[in-house]
Amino acid sequence: MTSPAPAAPARRWWILATVSLTQLLVVLDGTIVNVALPSAQTHLGLSDTARQWVVTGYALAFGAFLLLGGRIADFWGRRRTFVLGLVLFGAASAWGGLAQSGAELLVARGVQGVAAALMAPAALAIMTVTFPHGRERNTAFAIFGAVAGAGSAVGLLLGGVLTEFLSWRWCLLVNVPFVVAGVVAALVLLTESRAEGDRRYDVLGAVTVSTGLAALVYGLTLAEESWTSGATLGMLALGLVLLAAFVLVESRSNHPLLPLRVVRHRARAAAFLLQAITGAVMIGAMLYLTFHLQIVLGLSPLLAGLASLPITGGIMVTVPFATKLLNQIGPRRQLIFGPLISALGVAYLSFITVDGSYWAEVFPGVLVMGVGMGFTFVPLQNLSLLGVAPHDAGAAAATANASNQVGGSIGLAVVTALYVAVTANAADPGSAQATVDGYSAVLLAAAGILVAAAVVAAALIGKDAMKEAAASEQAPLLHVG
Repeated sequence: MTSPAPAAPARRWWILATVSLTQLLVVLDGTIVNVALPSAQTHLGLSDTARQWVVTGYALAFGAFLLLGGRIADFWGRRRTFVLGLVLFGAASAWGGLAQSGAELLVARGVQGVAAALMAPAALAIMTVTFPHGRERNTAFAIFGAVAGAGSAVGLLLGGVLTEFLSWRWCLLVNVPFVVAGVVAALVLLTESRAEGDRRYDVLGAVTVSTGLAALVYGLTLAEESWTSGATLGMLALGLVLLAAFVLVESRSNHPLLPLRVVRHRARAAAFLLQAITGAVMIGAMLYLTFHLQIVLGLSPLLAGLASLPITGGIMVTVPFATKLLNQIGPRRQLIFGPLISALGVAYLSFITVDGSYWAEVFPGVLVMGVGMGFTFVPLQNLSLLGVAPHDAGAAAATANASNQVGGSIGLAVVTALYVAVTANAADPGSAQATVDGYSAVLLAAAGILVAAAVVAAALIGKDAMKEAAASEQAPLLHVG
């Protein structure tokens, strides 16, 4: 067994910049099309259901294939997988940006998600082996987590600017030059690393988890029409059965897609669950806030993007304090009060009205939400991967990302069903008041979800979680070359 030769200090930080840039692309592409959706819907003739799948399709493909992507990174090589994912992501972005039909756009978004499923776990695994421990690791993961956390809000802003001054198509085409820069940097800076030992792929595990997640999310999407229909109940049941089968397969496999030892540590399991919860809020609920800004308040795409900027500002301002606190008090307290602060901000947003103003009803809420998310994202990425053996770095990184994206897919499907139910049962279903009542219900539910996140952190993360996770690290099984 061999361990990687430590990268020179300056080189390590350039590696951090490279993987952070690509992680930003992966995360912001979950939301960059939000502001552009009304324009794209009109231009391509998308139905309201198809409009949702422009967002859901990306997140679902991303989440469903992440575990396989993580194992490909571990076995085939993290550098190779990272570069392949970048190239495929750039090609799919160009295809989507040039799409001439709604079907083309939806397929391109799905391919983007698959490419992101290769890039993201490889990037996190590269981070794990580049910064294995110590204060530098905390700082690096704080920066990486802040970039990932701000990506959703940056996507809303960038989407607004591009849609306003160019076209909705540039919300996808803009990825191409960044992909080229990422590929060049990766080829120059990164050395290859991969796991030693058994490199057989768990095909049955990949099939059961991918189809199980797809069935579950599709079933929740069908619930928009009826929770009790045969199709809805059938897809939900199929999804749960397949996911249960996945767990059984993994427990018996000699080469599991997701080694259960990765999720058995209580604090790490809590971190994965918190990733899912934050994904549900950042991907699901924030889409409806964007609709409120454009459809109800009448903001242009540019102004709607700018209106989300306080989220990014709140995260960025908080990061230095959150990083310092992580070194002093550990992750538990931050992962309790961070979601609670965000919950206050989102609960405030639920009081939006038809004739309200942005500055009175939206700005304070998104700013407070951003501050809370800053305290949440900084420790979350670190805790998700701390103490994981290098042999499992890709699988653990994939699980962290999959939790976020699958949480976003499920969250979007659930809050959409809630929105449809509230507006359908309103006194005047087609009115602006009914629309705003639906948005308010979605935001209030998101606040409750964030409170649940704080409860999960309090119950499952111990005071010495970082030390416990680090102590559980297994002997390294890493090959570099």
